[in-house]
Amino acid sequence: MAAAVLVATSSSNTSLSKEQEPGSPIAPILSSGLKSPQSLPGPRPGRRQRPVWPRYVQANLIVLPSRYAADFRLLCARNPVPCPLIAESAAPGKYDSFKSYVAGGADVLSEGGCVDLRHDIPRYMVYRDAELVRAEALDIESEWDDGDHVAFLIGCSYSFESALSLAGLVPRHTVLGRNVPMYRTRLPLCPAGVFTGSTYVVSMRPYKSREVEKVRRITRGYSATHGEPIAWGWEAVHSLGILDIDAPEWGEAPVTADGRPLGELQAWQGGSAEDEVPVFWACGVTPQEAVMRANIKGTVMAHAPGHMLLLDCKDHDIVNTS
Repeated sequence: MAAAVLVATSSSNTSLSKEQEPGSPIAPILSSGLKSPQSLPGPRPGRRQRPVWPRYVQANLIVLPSRYAADFRLLCARNPVPCPLIAESAAPGKYDSFKSYVAGGADVLSEGGCVDLRHDIPRYMVYRDAELVRAEALDIESEWDDGDHVAFLIGCSYSFESALSLAGLVPRHTVLGRNVPMYRTRLPLCPAGVFTGSTYVVSMRPYKSREVEKVRRITRGYSATHGEPIAWGWEAVHSLGILDIDAPEWGEAPVTADGRPLGELQAWQGGSAEDEVPVFWACGVTPQEAVMRANIKGTVMAHAPGHMLLLDCKDHDIVNTS
């Protein structure tokens, strides 16, 4: 299959790795989404209790000083595929009430659900003046400014993986218990205010050429969580500016079903429907990297890799069927 690019107008180790050291420009690798109640930290008084099952929508978190909120909101509006904004604090300082941006007005968090963003994500990353100062923190209550911080919830691609799995297209990294590979690209983001000079980050899941159209069709409606792939095929590796498919910037290197480096397949492609090709989605690391590259001042907080916020809505609540 020829390459295509369509551009539209998430380790629990508590020690700091090289990528996690203070001064890093971005949070470390994402791992997998929450899969079981055992993955949550110990309950706090009033912690909202709800089942953790596949098909519940997960969200990435970015918390910014309010003076940057308008620019970040505009960044998301101008780049809805890599930065799908699904909700934000109802007002500066609010950690327990939100306004939803999901198409159709669906609430991603129920009224009276007792959510507290300072505690209800299992692990957090804390940055000060663009430098990482706390990794995998259990809460952010001491850093939260009740009069200033604004939280943004960004759609996460883990939310459509259950739909792929139900269709018999289980992502390779899920089958093998690995982290999804993620890559910087040369696709520029449309700038907004202080957020300039950043590019798309993409995640990759390999599929057979004959499966790509089905994968696109299944994920297309999930515009609140990145939607369909933006590129696929081996030529897309070059067109996206990815230097080495076997060396992602985040996550784990992709492998074939039998554990070989995925890049080995490129030399054996013959145009067959059975050929396995890389398929790329816009990734929620994109807005995190845009924030870090902006070198903004003050305290910024985000979810730790693989520890997203579990929302009250399910994947079918946010699917755009138009």
